[in-house]
Amino acid sequence: MTKAGNFVIRVYGIVLNNRNEVLITDEFQLGMQMTKFPGGGLDFGEGTIDCLRREFREECNGQEIKNIRHFYTTDYFQQALFYENAQLISIYYLADLELPLQFTISEKPFDFNKMENGNQSFRWLSLTDASSDELSFPVDKIVLTKLIQR
Repeated sequence: MTKAGNFVIRVYGIVLNNRNEVLITDEFQLGMQMTKFPGGGLDFGEGTIDCLRREFREECNGQEIKNIRHFYTTDYFQQALFYENAQLISIYYLADLELPLQFTISEKPFDFNKMENGNQSFRWLSLTDASSDELSFPVDKIVLTKLIQR
């Protein structure tokens, strides 16, 4: 019998506005620029929706979310990019932001002073003319295509 690899579970929020735009985050992490949906890693002992709520609070200055509903879970093998011998499982939820907003939404990508680990900014991406090339990670590209097609 072969020993199984590890699983990395990531949970992301898809926030849409009334202008047919989706919220994305531009980040500098692990020494690289990345553009993705807001969210992050599931902690041991945490449910997926609890993870999503925690990630929004951490990344978005205490921002609360509501009306959370499942959108997509990876249904194929995806090698985790930053972990050896690990399979990535990504879970995406549609969610709404509780008002008032607790964080700044920028007009331009990577709207921070230095490319330094941990820096992050948020912006709206129009679904009308969006391209999956605007996102950094393979699963996010699939999810954006599904959003555009719906």
